[in-house]
Amino acid sequence: MTDQTFRHPDHLRADFSQALSDMYRREVPAYGTLIDIVGRINADHEGIRSDGERHGAIRLGTAEELSLIRRVFAVLGLHPVGYYDLSVAGLPVHSTAFRPITSEGFNASPFRMFTSLLRLDMLPDGLREIAETALASRSILSSQGQEILERAEREGGLNANDGEAFIREAVAIFAWRKRAHVDLATYKALLAEHPLIADIVSFQGPHMNHLTPRVADIDAAQAMMAAEGLEIKDTIEGPPRRDVPILLRQTAFKALTEAVEFKTESGWETAHHTARFGEIEQRGAALTPKGRALYDTCLSRKDFSDFPDTTAELKEHALAYFDSAGKALTYEDFLPVSAAGIFKSNLRDTEEIETQAATGNQSIFESALGRPVLDMFELYASAI
Repeated sequence: MTDQTFRHPDHLRADFSQALSDMYRREVPAYGTLIDIVGRINADHEGIRSDGERHGAIRLGTAEELSLIRRVFAVLGLHPVGYYDLSVAGLPVHSTAFRPITSEGFNASPFRMFTSLLRLDMLPDGLREIAETALASRSILSSQGQEILERAEREGGLNANDGEAFIREAVAIFAWRKRAHVDLATYKALLAEHPLIADIVSFQGPHMNHLTPRVADIDAAQAMMAAEGLEIKDTIEGPPRRDVPILLRQTAFKALTEAVEFKTESGWETAHHTARFGEIEQRGAALTPKGRALYDTCLSRKDFSDFPDTTAELKEHALAYFDSAGKALTYEDFLPVSAAGIFKSNLRDTEEIETQAATGNQSIFESALGRPVLDMFELYASAI
């Protein structure tokens, strides 16, 4: 008789988050430096939920991969929240954030995964066929992982043994593998069109692009990263430094360049690819639609002098969400412009982001996902 005592999704997610962090620390040694910096800064700040808090970022190639990842994350208590159209920054992807949706869930394991899907419709015809062929021949979840996933869906959960095995197989989806999925000529063709396309299509799976810890003071972190000799971004993405932090601020350091083996007619040839980087974030108050509209206005004119910077004013003007005790709710989501800025910095693109005509298509994304994304404003409002 099998054990039908199921592990709670929050506990599975906590184990998954820790296992992913352990793997990424082995793969990207500088991530350990980042964790040490965060620990030193956060030790001096009380009242911040930061222990073990992190978000990851992955990029998927096909609708089938997005649907599969949605099913995997559902077992871990992660739900798709929000639709992000990164085409406004010239990036051929659109995204959602998988995250917990209750305060209890965040308290148990505050992990998120920013998940992007390649916009094959934005690729030139010839290259689109190449990408589609390459992506169609890869499988990102092992047969054992697939079996356990189907069991979890069929039985409504996983016991301890299956949960441990499932986490192992789920983490393996995002591991770095040094042998490419395409030949060198194909990689170069994809790279010439856009580095992001090459990163998504060329490998055996959606390796982790970054794993981001939360810090209490990102300006202090920026200075400490520089002192450690990390090659950091010149500016911090998101709103300026304020007395009352709002939304999200992020910064990153130079990506890790790794040796990759590509198949050629004569065997294997080594080339180099920029795939991963370090990122750090500071979270502030979640803004209401009114607050977000004011934020967007201030951001467009690069002047935040009109945005109130006291808790009393934010509450008086209904610019942020507050709980029954009068505490501002933490913003648990992402900023499209910040996301685009981090993407571009990882791709070695130092040009300032210029907003382009939006070509997003949420209905197509949700069709690939297999369900609608949740509305972040409704989630914040329901938590009041």
